This record gives sequence, C-alpha cells and structure tokens, in this order.
Amino acid sequence: MSENHWDALVVGAGAGGLCTAARLSHHGYRTLVAERLDRVGGRASTDSIDGFTINKGAVVIELGGVTEQTFAEVGAKFEVRPVNSPILYRIGGRDVDVTTGGWGLLLSQLTRHGARLVGALDTPGGGPPDRELSTAEWVGRFTRNEAVLGIFRNMCGMIFAVGSEELPARVFLTHFTRKPAFAPFGFCPEGTIGIWQALAEVVERNGGAVRLDTEVTGLTVADGRVTGAHVTHAGETSDITCDFVVSDIGPSATLDLVGPENLPADYVGRVLQGDLPCGMISVHFASREPLLAAPGLLSFARTRRLCYIANFTVTCPEMAPPGWHLYAGIGVPKPSVGDFDEAAETALVLQDLRAEIAGFDSARILSIEVSRDDWPPQRAVSGYDLPHDTPIPNLWNVGDAVKEYGAGGTTACAETAKIVVEEIVSSGAARAG
Repeated sequence: MSENHWDALVVGAGAGGLCTAARLSHHGYRTLVAERLDRVGGRASTDSIDGFTINKGAVVIELGGVTEQTFAEVGAKFEVRPVNSPILYRIGGRDVDVTTGGWGLLLSQLTRHGARLVGALDTPGGGPPDRELSTAEWVGRFTRNEAVLGIFRNMCGMIFAVGSEELPARVFLTHFTRKPAFAPFGFCPEGTIGIWQALAEVVERNGGAVRLDTEVTGLTVADGRVTGAHVTHAGETSDITCDFVVSDIGPSATLDLVGPENLPADYVGRVLQGDLPCGMISVHFASREPLLAAPGLLSFARTRRLCYIANFTVTCPEMAPPGWHLYAGIGVPKPSVGDFDEAAETALVLQDLRAEIAGFDSARILSIEVSRDDWPPQRAVSGYDLPHDTPIPNLWNVGDAVKEYGAGGTTACAETAKIVVEEIVSSGAARAG
C-alpha cells in the first residue's frame, strides 16, 4: 500500500475532524489526518503555562451524549470526570441551582411557551418571520426582569458562544425543547486535549496516521470529484491521492482549498454569506486561596460581558501546581458577531470579574485570549449553518459551521462527524485491502 494513497483524508484535527477520523478508521478506512498546528484539538485544545493546564476554547465536555458514545464505539479512552452541581447561577448574591425551585419553574414555563412557538413555526405556512426574532427579544416579551434577561443572555453564551441579541429565538427554543436542557459534563484532568489525543491513538492503532505541522494547501479535482491533495510539511510539499475528503476547517476555508471555479456559483455564494464567526474573551487566572465555592461552572444574572467562570481544580487538582486553584472566566463581547472593540470589551470582562469575585485583584492572570475572525469559538452562529455535504460528491464538511439546528459546542462537532461517517459507510465507499 502506497504511503501516498489513502482511503480518507481528514483536513484538521479538531473535535469534528478527530471524531470523524476515529469513526472512519474503526470502519476499516485507511485514514490520514493532516493538522497544520503542532497539536491536536484545534480550537478546543490545551496549553501549558508555568505548570498550569489551560483549556482553550472548549472548557467542558458533555457526558452521556454523542461525544461519549463516539469514544465507546471506537474503543477510545474517555477520561472525563463528572462535576457535582455542574452549573450554579449567582442571583441576588447567592449561588443557586436554577433547575430547581422557583427559577426552574420560571424557566420551564418559558420553554413551554417556546415549544408552542417552535411548533407553530414548524407547521405548513407557519415559517419564520421575515426577520428572525432574537432570543433577547423573545424573552423580553415575557419579562423585563433584568436578572431573568441576564440568565438567558449568559445561557446563550455558555451553550452557543454568542449573545442573546444575535441568537435566533427558534434556535434557543429548539435546543431546550428537543435536547437535554442541562446535560451533565466534566473536565479532563489532562486538559481537553487529552480526549482528542485518545481519538488520535485510535486512528493510528487502526492503520491510519495523524500528522501534525502538516498543512493541506490545496485539493485536486478531476471530473467533478476530489482525487487528492497538496500537503506541506517542514517546508516541503508532496502530493497524495485519496478516495474522499472530510474537512474540519470550515466551508469557507474548504472552498479556498478546492477553488471556487470547481463549485457552482450559488454554493460559493452561500458559503461566503454563511461565514458568520462569533467572538469570545477568555481570562485564565489562578490563586493560592479558593475564590469560588461552585465546583463546576458559575454563571451570573447581572453581568455586562462575563458569562461564566469554570472552576477546574476542585475536580481536577492536577491541572495546577500544588497549592493553586485554577479558573477561566469566559465573556461574550457586544456585538458577538462582526467587529467589536477588543480592548474595551476585554476591560468589561475584567471589570465583571473584579465585581463578582472577591480576591480577583490578587489572583495571577495567566492569559487573556480573544477568539474571533478566522479563529472563533464557533465558525457559524447556530441557525445559520451550511449543509455538511457539498456539490462535490466525495467531499464533506464537519464541525461547528455545519451543525444540526439548535446544536452547539464540541457536542455539535461530534454529531456532524457521526452523520457524515454514516453517509460515507452507507454509500458503500471502498476500503483499502
């Protein structure tokens, strides 16, 4: 078997790419994953700073859903420690579980209203309004309570990495009426990169390869199908051939690899129009004294930009040097889609942290990261995703620009991988040997 020919080429070793590659290799496809960075995980990876394990992008991993199912199916190690009382909200100075008591009743009432709205929109002739109603506008029809509005704003930030002003209400309501509202989750003690490395090991164990520092610079097309790729590593470019390609770098970047001349003009227009990345601001900080009582995520009812704080070391003390407590504060800028004042929005996140966390001024800030433009938390706002298939019959996209309606995060990426691989297998695509 030539090293230059593969059954499948997966472009990008992010969450969607590695879930795809592990599934393909499990089905017997000889799979090459090409990743331009020096690590797996893409925008959901991990850094090490002075002994602290810093999760970039994805902070938590859902338990019991399609991600964990993927690991079970392909035989990959899934080391994610569950968090007790995973999400608390700070309301009126108290940290409370909004899924119980009066707040839970309020949220359930609102989502019941939402279920009726979704049902009406799904009936024949009952399509969406000319301009999509935003989540903020929809909640505003039921209440003017600033705490309730703040809870919904920060729920949008946690689940969809976008502000409630930009997220269509139907997306939010679809998620909460058709999917688990508060799915359990956990942290990986190695950092989120640990679970992606486990998938990479599956690919290689099954005869595939995961090549880092390796960039696909172009895809070759003949007779309307992808036949191979130009691949660059260590300054040298080589050509490979493959039977099909799955891209995890987003439809816009995939378009650049294929060349717009090889695709219909209407599809090219849809890709360019659907390129709607959002923005996020992450502040990673540590302290000698514990700053939070919440063992998982703490969200807020009255903040300007800060959506939530993750408390890692209660569950995974090895993510920090002995005697240290590790946190990440995540904020969504305004606007969360399009251009924003990076310095001003970061300052507002820091102000929220100072206002909400006693002792924050004495904490050690490890890094401040602004994710946006070509490296966003989500490549498309949920509800505006493109289809995962393309006009080229052996080319697919996976990841957070081709999500299922109402989905978000790494769970959505794993879901796209499952769907695409099922299509490939059912199509009877040939396997090596």
